[in-house]
Amino acid sequence: MALITHKKNLFYAQLTRHLFFHNQLSSTELSELTGKSIPVTTQGLNELIKKGKVFESGFAESTGGRKPLLYSLTEGSLLIVSVAMDQLITKIALINEKNEIVGEIEKHNLKLADNPSSIAELIKILKNFVSRINKPDKVVGIGIGMPGFVDSLKGVNYSFLQTENGTLVEALENELHLPVFIENDSSLIALAELRWGAAYGRKNVMVINIGWGVGLGIISKGELFKGHDGFAGEFSHISLFDNQKLCSCGKYGCLETETSLVVIAQKAIKKMTEGELTVLKNLSENRIEEGARKILKAAKEGDKFSIEVISESAYHIGRGISILIHLLNPELVIISGIGSLAGKVWIAPVQIAINEHCIPKMAEHTEIKISKLGEEAALIGAAALVMEHFEEININLKKIEKVLIN
Repeated sequence: MALITHKKNLFYAQLTRHLFFHNQLSSTELSELTGKSIPVTTQGLNELIKKGKVFESGFAESTGGRKPLLYSLTEGSLLIVSVAMDQLITKIALINEKNEIVGEIEKHNLKLADNPSSIAELIKILKNFVSRINKPDKVVGIGIGMPGFVDSLKGVNYSFLQTENGTLVEALENELHLPVFIENDSSLIALAELRWGAAYGRKNVMVINIGWGVGLGIISKGELFKGHDGFAGEFSHISLFDNQKLCSCGKYGCLETETSLVVIAQKAIKKMTEGELTVLKNLSENRIEEGARKILKAAKEGDKFSIEVISESAYHIGRGISILIHLLNPELVIISGIGSLAGKVWIAPVQIAINEHCIPKMAEHTEIKISKLGEEAALIGAAALVMEHFEEININLKKIEKVLIN
């Protein structure tokens, strides 16, 4: 009996996960996605309706016969705490069953590098956030995207937020009493693009995360590709320049040293002190994030100076993309992350670099697109991370194994 209950709960979790990612589906579509028969699928949906988790949301367009009934998750049926971290700022949002942000996005200054109290600060911020949720019992988990070498299976970040005892995930779960899942920020942005963005329905895509570094999320055969240890995509640290600039990784001449938003802001400040004209004002080394955002906004609005500063970095990013095209032959490259706020400004210089450095046949069918998810891609991806593990959250797999053995 216990095993039957576990199997049912696992099936209910599968149905819930698919409805979260697709918003509304028919029983036939859910049958195909879960591999269960239509009668079994319909029975499962009816059980979830009784539990108040699912409702009949209308009818699909007719293809000639009877219109299929559609199902969706009930309003308020689940909540996800979504966290997007970079080296300077941590953003937190509450996301509902429709993948919508509920309320305001919170923004906290939390430095990761050389900060031994970073885990304690993160725990304090998250505890405070969770304590203010109106329906905490609806929270199914916490998803966190963060920079660095993240092993999501082991629950460890080898670059930041390191613990003396146990893993990072264990430290967070012990304090927050909720399931916690962590992943590299660029991988999560790629996951968001795959589920809801420009990569939806595509098979082979590279997602460039332009922020305080330049990350890469790889989609191969329609799935997130992370490599053997989960570290695939360290685009920032391709050595391209003989500039003797020390990178954050400890090596010299990495792509990051000429292309990150930090570098873009620093270059703009230098050019302004040399007398170049721009609509930009009050840029400061002490307020790099604010300065970078001003440059992105000004570029999108047509400021020639800002466009030129971004274009310098965009061209070098295009050089890096050229290497990746030769290796991976993607059908699509998406410019995402905070940098995407500048819009189409990135495309021309990236394409010029690809034209100059790629074998034409290799890049012939590779599109370049700007993400429509904007800087919220990381938060959306963190929510997707939790739902990717929804069966794991709802089912105690070890308990199932014990029942099977007995």
